[in-house]
Amino acid sequence: MTHDTMITVRQNARPDGFPAPGLFDFVESPVPAPEPGTALVENLQWSVDPYHREAMDSDELWALHSPMEGRTLGRVLDSRDPALRTGDLVLHRKGWRTHSLVAPAEARRVPDLGPGVPLAAHLSLLGGTGLSAYVGLTRIARLQPGEDLFVSAAAGGVGTAAGRLARVLGAGRLVGSAGSARKVAYLTEEVGFDAAFDYHAGPVTELLARAAPDGIDVALEGVGGEHLEAAIDALRAYGRIAWVGAVGQYHSLSAPPPAPRNLFDVVGKSIRLEGFLVSNHPDALEELYDLAVPRLRSGELPLDVTTVAGFEHIVDAFLGMLRGENTGKMLVTR
Repeated sequence: MTHDTMITVRQNARPDGFPAPGLFDFVESPVPAPEPGTALVENLQWSVDPYHREAMDSDELWALHSPMEGRTLGRVLDSRDPALRTGDLVLHRKGWRTHSLVAPAEARRVPDLGPGVPLAAHLSLLGGTGLSAYVGLTRIARLQPGEDLFVSAAAGGVGTAAGRLARVLGAGRLVGSAGSARKVAYLTEEVGFDAAFDYHAGPVTELLARAAPDGIDVALEGVGGEHLEAAIDALRAYGRIAWVGAVGQYHSLSAPPPAPRNLFDVVGKSIRLEGFLVSNHPDALEELYDLAVPRLRSGELPLDVTTVAGFEHIVDAFLGMLRGENTGKMLVTR
């Protein structure tokens, strides 16, 4: 690739089960010039997320043979709109390409937060990943100091952010599930979970009951199926579930797992189960900044990030994230 060439990733077919590398094409084209009201952005970092797997099945979200999209951080190279200046760092959703044309309404300038706040924070703890965890804990589940929390898929981007933020918010016992012994160790030794378990080691309901023998008050649930059933079983009366995703069934949307067998316990225990989309809570970002930025600067809140270098490896990073090869947020850097 030369400085006059851009590369765009496009999906050429719908997946049948786990995605294969051949479903993606890398297409070269000239770097476009900005038109009035737009700016040309050179992308620097890309987020690959579990919801991208769901988007692969949707004509509405990702049309075949069209540029794919995702959260991206880049720098303005050339602008024909005064709201975006050359040199500005911006966040936008026209990702999966080396360069993007964006209008001011499609981009958000990244504030200068000073030393101690690396660029990767804007796509992890301070981005949609961290905001999902923050909204789930504070606005949906309304976690209170001293309450015990279970986080499923806790070694991923949202899960590690939830663990870090829950500690700051004063949570009591913190329990997480993960997909390997290595990740279990990471949760307890690095992130600050009191207990964690490998969900491959047995029935999740039994594993969670051992890790939280006295029950839990809150669950941040991102897997679905057996994990959701286990959370309902472990919750005390008047417990809350913030449901943020169902990564456990993204590869089998045509035949999703059955509903939890104990679903009626939601009634018996007066449990509140609420799903949410982080895109409906943009006003929570300033709250997250107020909570997290000073602690990022002080080192109290480390970033949990797995980085893959080179845009040419973005598909490998995406598939690796789906296989659970990352701890924390999976990012691709230029």
